[in-house]
Amino acid sequence: MHLSVRMDAIGPTVLVIALAVGVLVVVAVTVQHRRDLGTPADRATFRTLHTASLASPPLRAGLNEVSAARAIRYLRALLGSPATALTDRDGVLAWDGTGDGHVGTAHGLAKPVLAEGSTTVHGPGKVACTEPGCPLRHCVVAPLTVEDRVVGTLQVYAPSASAGLVRATTEVANWVSGQLELAELDRSRTQLMEAEVRALRAQISPHFIYNSLTAIASFVRTDPERARELLTEFADFTRYSFRRHGDFTTLAEELRSIERYLGLEKARFGDRLHVTLRVAPEVLPVALPFLCLQPLVENAVRHGLEAKPDAGHVTIVAEDAGNDCVISIEDDGVGDEPERVRRVLAGEPASDSVGLGNVDERLRAVFGDDYGLVVETAPGAGTKVTVRVPKFAPGVTA
Repeated sequence: MHLSVRMDAIGPTVLVIALAVGVLVVVAVTVQHRRDLGTPADRATFRTLHTASLASPPLRAGLNEVSAARAIRYLRALLGSPATALTDRDGVLAWDGTGDGHVGTAHGLAKPVLAEGSTTVHGPGKVACTEPGCPLRHCVVAPLTVEDRVVGTLQVYAPSASAGLVRATTEVANWVSGQLELAELDRSRTQLMEAEVRALRAQISPHFIYNSLTAIASFVRTDPERARELLTEFADFTRYSFRRHGDFTTLAEELRSIERYLGLEKARFGDRLHVTLRVAPEVLPVALPFLCLQPLVENAVRHGLEAKPDAGHVTIVAEDAGNDCVISIEDDGVGDEPERVRRVLAGEPASDSVGLGNVDERLRAVFGDDYGLVVETAPGAGTKVTVRVPKFAPGVTA
């Protein structure tokens, strides 16, 4: 979800926060004076917003002991309760506040909620403990859900359970569930992209490997030295393509693998394939997603030149563009229907396209929507694919 807020009004701080069904919406208006924090209600809302923002990052990692331990004190602060607990389906993940003696019974209180999926209030008969002076007499237990599955509970302990505390616990549990939903979506998207990278490797395997080995075999008798060189290039290429570590690589490493690929294809195509490579040295260290350029070059060769009766040209250019690096892969081959390319980039499957949609999606996922692929093509006019990546991006290192 993208939220855009204009902040050009002048006046005291106005903050609106909704903690409901996993959505945290914030609207802020410019502060006229730093010392003017508005009414007591405004200040209370600001504190609530700040506390929720501190609880959010660990919850976006999913529900586990580490994330629960980091988030629990902020959740207790949001609710203003003497004690708060987070559980999953197997037991207590974290406890914060007084009354440690209740930890042993917390999972038992969670079981009805885990089974039925509705908020439950327990009274002194189930909550009271033997510790002298323990103020905890009631417990509100609210379900935490991900994709309609109850994955855990938020438990709030207090001397009494007012209707306001029950509503607040339910709303905060809904917000926590929303953060866990986002964590699940992030995890699913990552797994999907990893599966698609594995699919790219599988696509490389049957088509390219057979042709490369056939080309190498043709040199074994006529030019053994050439055959040995090609076999070494083939081994290095496949080692890079099937490596198991790291989500990112450098432009230099990706281009080195592309050069090996093109060398092997030139052994097959001979004088039919011409390549121009022009790279600005200052962009060679730029980090980018692994295997995001190689499939584009494969498309240029396979779909641009294989169907062309005469010689073809592939041009690869990497340029410095201020804060960005701009890479283009262009061929003078048979081209493509723009509408078909649009559908591929929109996520529709295309069996004859090597990873175009996958590359576009991974670039957008890592760098944002401003960094997707730009494809220029038409039947008989060749194809040019432009990739723009930032030189430096948080969390992106090769």
